[in-house]
Amino acid sequence: MAAAVVYGLVASSSFVVGVVLGLVTSPPRRLLAVVIAFGAGVLVSALTFDLMGEAFEKQTGAYAIGGFLVGAVLYVLADAGLERLAARSPKRSGRDPTDVVPGAAAKPESPQVAATTGLALLVGALIDGIPESAAIGLSLHAEGPSLGIVLLAAVFLANVPESLASTGAMRQEGRSRGYIIGVWAGVAVACVGATVAGYGLLGGLSPGWVSAILALAAGGILALLADTMFPEAFEHGGRWVALATAIGFACAFLLSELTGSA
Repeated sequence: MAAAVVYGLVASSSFVVGVVLGLVTSPPRRLLAVVIAFGAGVLVSALTFDLMGEAFEKQTGAYAIGGFLVGAVLYVLADAGLERLAARSPKRSGRDPTDVVPGAAAKPESPQVAATTGLALLVGALIDGIPESAAIGLSLHAEGPSLGIVLLAAVFLANVPESLASTGAMRQEGRSRGYIIGVWAGVAVACVGATVAGYGLLGGLSPGWVSAILALAAGGILALLADTMFPEAFEHGGRWVALATAIGFACAFLLSELTGSA
């Protein structure tokens, strides 16, 4: 359990890094896109060879595939609902933190709408972060630190540009530093809890349920990649993100082989 707490804290510390960078700097979007693509490549390798590979070792067939598809469906449904909720604000055009309309800081917004939008952004970040964090805990329980470290590296690399870009977008909306720090502090705490919960969730479960839960996390992560990370990376980074993704995949696969988790 202590290892799950440590891994969760390390993964969530990337949110802090991103927020601090977002408050004091404005890095090029192309650079952020390349980092996002690299992290996405790492996640593709981790969810394919580690999470799904382990799921099929525990219980092949319906449990693994069913859990995988359920994870993807849950992410898509939650994401669609949150996008409609966040779009109620005149400052925003969607749920994604970077969906800010031009001149957003000058647009009036009632306290009720501001609260709704803030909640949508918070929950949206959790929808993105919790499957990844839970997967770290699940992998730690399934195969120990050698598997968890691959996902840890992937999640860390994915979280930094996400929180950095979100912080910049919130500044464009005219949000205060306290607001920004509060939202991402809540995300970080929840993701640490998700890592610990993921670690404890597998105890005492049958191999079939272990397989389904591992695959569910993988399905949610793949849906996140297709819905958010890949489109955002390509929009701002162009074709170079393809190379960055391939390098990320290769590095993660190599790390899995070196640590004996693949």
